Amino acid sequence: MLEEMKPSREISQPEAWYRFGAIIGGLLVVIVLLTTVALLPQFGSATAPAVNEVATRYLESGLSETGAVNAVTGMILDYRAFDTLGESVVLFTATVTVIFLLQQKDRKHEEDDKEACVGNYAGIPSLPARVVVGVSLPFILLYGAYIVLNGHLSPGGGFSGGAILGGGLVLNHLVFGQKNSEKFITVPRAMKLMAVGLFVYIALKTYSILTGANGIESIVPLGTAGSIFSSGLIFPLNICVGLVVACTVFSLYSLFTDWNV
Repeated sequence: MLEEMKPSREISQPEAWYRFGAIIGGLLVVIVLLTTVALLPQFGSATAPAVNEVATRYLESGLSETGAVNAVTGMILDYRAFDTLGESVVLFTATVTVIFLLQQKDRKHEEDDKEACVGNYAGIPSLPARVVVGVSLPFILLYGAYIVLNGHLSPGGGFSGGAILGGGLVLNHLVFGQKNSEKFITVPRAMKLMAVGLFVYIALKTYSILTGANGIESIVPLGTAGSIFSSGLIFPLNICVGLVVACTVFSLYSLFTDWNV
């Protein structure tokens, strides 16, 4: 009787072709990647892309042209600033898309459920967790802000610092619940901050178009290399990128916990 009640699952011809194509496509991608890896120049080779004239230009002229002590930050927020803008736009677009998709789902929660913590079935965070997070969270956020603001002087910057800030916000949400966390930040507020960060980034980098980008003297003073307010617009651009990344991490976490936007 039970066997008769089980629905039969037969693979249709289009689905079978789709699976076959997916397997073949996956194998081709693997072959291409393995072939590419096999053809890469050996480590330390003089013909490797890592030692070409572009890298030499970055390392030899980066400090004088960008004012950033951290050569990596100089590359991603000056020489490749428009590429970094594209990455930030991708993060923003992905978050907006996820919000749009999740808002289509009918999610009905009781008020008490919204205050509950993820992973804690009792809905009450443990005292050790609250104490540890309550003490460490200010230091986590402070460290994330330091990584963002100091990105042009030492390893770090908007991406890594923003991830730390976002992780701190997620930790606060996870332990103290949504109602408590909403006193500080909500998903709609995070989306507004992301939009502001992107528009400020675009506005600040408009000068590169007006001045012909690389090769023409910048209209923005670089300041004294090594000081906190230096490297021209790299300092505020780091803040914009950190804002976008932190808000993206927080927003995606909040949405995937199935809480109301």
